[in-house]
Amino acid sequence: MTQKVKTILLSGITVFIAFCLIKYPDQSFEASIRGLKMWWEIVFPSLLPFFITAELLIGFGVVRFIGILFEPIMRPLFNVPGVGSFAWAMGMASGYPTGAKISTRLREERQLTQIEAERLVSFTNASSPLFIFGAVSVGFFYDVKLGILLASAHYIGNALVGICMRFYGREKEKNVVKSKKQKISIIYAFKEMHRARMNDPRPFGQIVGDAVLTSIQTLVMVGGFIIFFSVLTKLMFIIGFSPAISTIFEYILQLFTLPADLSLPLFSGLFEITQGARAISQTETGSLLAKIIVVSFILGFNGFSIQAQVASIIAPTDIRFSPYFFARILHGVFASILTVILYKPLYLNRTSFDFKGVPVSNGIPQDSWLAILYNLKELGPIITITFLLIAFIILSNRLRKT
Repeated sequence: MTQKVKTILLSGITVFIAFCLIKYPDQSFEASIRGLKMWWEIVFPSLLPFFITAELLIGFGVVRFIGILFEPIMRPLFNVPGVGSFAWAMGMASGYPTGAKISTRLREERQLTQIEAERLVSFTNASSPLFIFGAVSVGFFYDVKLGILLASAHYIGNALVGICMRFYGREKEKNVVKSKKQKISIIYAFKEMHRARMNDPRPFGQIVGDAVLTSIQTLVMVGGFIIFFSVLTKLMFIIGFSPAISTIFEYILQLFTLPADLSLPLFSGLFEITQGARAISQTETGSLLAKIIVVSFILGFNGFSIQAQVASIIAPTDIRFSPYFFARILHGVFASILTVILYKPLYLNRTSFDFKGVPVSNGIPQDSWLAILYNLKELGPIITITFLLIAFIILSNRLRKT
C-alpha cells in the first residue's frame, strides 16, 4: 500500500511539473538558461581540474600515501582513515560536490567501509572559498570583510560536524574486525602507494582517459541538476507555492528573533544556494547580522539542488543519504551559531584587521576575487567546450577499438 501511494505521489508531482512547464514556457526557458549559464561559465571550469586531479591521484596511489601519513590525525578526530584527509581538503578547496565524488571513489576502491564513507560524505561537502568570498561576500554583499566571518563559521562548523559524526555507526562497527596498526613512516607510505599503483592494471593513457571521462560525466549530471532546480524554484514562485510555504518559515524565524521578511529568500535558498544568498542580500529590511545568519545556514545546508547531486553520486554505492542529510541540518545550525559568536571579533572589530590594500587569505585582495570570477565567465565557456570535445574524441576512439 505504501509503495502504491509513493507511486501515485511521484507520478502526480511529475505530471504537475510537466503541466507547469507547458503553461509557463517563457519563464521556464529563462530559468533554464540561467542555470545553464551558471554551469557553463563557473561550475564546469572550476570543478573539472579538481575532479580530474582527484581521479589521477587515486589511480596512481598518491591518495593511499597521503592516507597513511594522516591516519594519526583523521582517526582520532573524525574516526575515518587517513585517506579522508584528501577528500576533506579537496572538498573545501573546490566546493561541493567534490567531497562526495572522492568519498564515493574511495569506497569503490575499498579504502573505506560503508560507515566510514557515510561519515566522510557528511563533512567533506563544503562551499569553496571562491564562492564564499567572490560570489557571496563581494558579489552579493559588496564587502570582502564579510567573507572572513562567513568562511570561518562555515569551515569551523564543518569540522564540528565531522567530530559529531565520528560517533555515528559505532555500534555497527563493534563486530568489524579491525586491521592491525602499522607503524607510520614515509617509507611504509611509499610502499603502500607503489602497491596501490601496481594493483591497477590500466595503462597510463587509459587512467588519464578514464579520469577525464568520469569527471565530465559527473559534471554533466551536476549541470542537469542545476538547470532542473533553477527551473523548479522559478515555477514554485510563479504558481505561488514558495510565498505560501514561506509563511511557515516566518514563524520559525520569529522564534529566533529574525526578520520575517527573510522567510521567502530562506525558502529559496533551501533549494538553490546562489539564488537564496542573492535574494537575502537584496532584502531591505533586517540587520546585516540577521542576513548573514540565514546565509550561513543555507551554506551549511547545501540546498536541495546540491543534495540531489550528492544523492546521485553516492547512489551506485552502499553509502546511505540519510546521514549526509542529517549532517547538513547540523552544519547549518553550527554555522549560524558560530556566525553570532564570531560576528563581533571578526567583523565589527575591524581595527585589528587592516584590509585596505592588504591581501585576504595570503595574497588575494578584493579586486582579485572579482577578477577571478570575471576570468571564469570569460574563459569558462571555452574550457567547457574544449573538454567536452576531448571527451567526445576519447569515446570515439574507444568505440572504434571495440
